[in-house]
Amino acid sequence: MDTILLLERLDRLEQLLIGNKEVLTFDETCDYTGISRSYLYKLTASGKIPHSKPNGKMLFFEKKKLVEWLLQNNREPQQDIKTKPLVHTMRHKSHS
Repeated sequence: MDTILLLERLDRLEQLLIGNKEVLTFDETCDYTGISRSYLYKLTASGKIPHSKPNGKMLFFEKKKLVEWLLQNNREPQQDIKTKPLVHTMRHKSHS
């Protein structure tokens, strides 16, 4: 079997395993979120990303909290923003 194909399959298997874990290591968190190692270090040092450091050295990340953190500051699509005033006006017009 081709080496590149084997490496791709191995990568997919690792991603599946990470997907089933509740707590991720530092490297797994980088893979899971797509955040670079240096930026993740900055985020943890500044306390901007939820993490734990139970033994004073290794960093761990709860996947559920990571997802919440990644999805904070949700933005609405432009189309929704444009139609909301119209929907609001139509609803309140019928009640007048």
